[in-house]
Amino acid sequence: MTTGAPTSELALDALLSAPDDDTVRALTSIPGDVIILGAGGKMGPTVARMARRAIADPSRRVIAVSRFTDDRAAVALNAHGVETIRADLADPAAVAALPDASNVLWMAGQKFGATGDPVGTWTQNVVASTLAAQRYAGSRTVCFSTGNVYGRQPVSLGGAHEHDALVPDGEYAASCIGRERVFESIARRTHTPLLVYRLFYACDLRYGVVTDIAHKVLHGVPVPLDTAFVNVIWQGDANRLALRALALTAVPPADGSVTLNVTGPVVAVRDIAERIGAIANVSPVYSGTPSDDALIANIDRLSARLPYTALPLDTLCDWAVRWILDGGRLLNKPTKFEVRDGRY
Repeated sequence: MTTGAPTSELALDALLSAPDDDTVRALTSIPGDVIILGAGGKMGPTVARMARRAIADPSRRVIAVSRFTDDRAAVALNAHGVETIRADLADPAAVAALPDASNVLWMAGQKFGATGDPVGTWTQNVVASTLAAQRYAGSRTVCFSTGNVYGRQPVSLGGAHEHDALVPDGEYAASCIGRERVFESIARRTHTPLLVYRLFYACDLRYGVVTDIAHKVLHGVPVPLDTAFVNVIWQGDANRLALRALALTAVPPADGSVTLNVTGPVVAVRDIAERIGAIANVSPVYSGTPSDDALIANIDRLSARLPYTALPLDTLCDWAVRWILDGGRLLNKPTKFEVRDGRY
């Protein structure tokens, strides 16, 4: 197995929050404080820590905002120099009371449970977005979104481009289009520099497509092949790209939004499973019949605008196998990459 695999959550979080030189240069090139709205989720804590590590000037604040229902998350961020604020981002008074910041990452939203809670989904993905976009009008803003806004694409075409029509499949995808439209509408009206960050399948070792597949392979559970292709990206890479994206924000033009697909190359689900099986000396078991469409992205624009050296897929598979075999904690939040009806 590859050396250097994180063997504890402390080591994993340190790795996920490590900025590279490009991230440091990007954050140095733009002045002002950084606020991460919705920082209590899967990615937010390590993005906040990375921002703090990348900004040498101690007078520049890095602020993480969330409901922080788990006190330990806020305490851990404080220990790493990140200020924390507890707030319900769907509460107009709470959002109005937040501090000013020149640089904003909007990471709040609801996916899991969207089918059973459509009102909550639209509240978190659209109502809260409206409040934040108005509160931080004029600030550089990276709005996290999702590849689900495109719907499934023919695999033969190589994945959705940023200019493709958005075809929502279910309440979650529709609400995410609403979130994008809200941010873009307010950005145009207020001349706010914006980038819509359409992220596909970021992989931590505690969750993600690779972890989902590795868990199935290692436990003899059939890997579903109905959705035969995915994009995957190491969360550490996605964190760095999100912070670098602040330097790419621009006022949306009248004829199109400022969007960026963020993920790795398209890869076959069977390929991931076979790599994992080879590492663990296990023969994967499969189910389903591969379809000719999938939720996949073209990343030509990402390669041109934010070139980076990705963590190799073999390394990610190796780390996921080791993490699971060593009893590493899992979040038990499956990506549901195989879902084909938009019901999450």
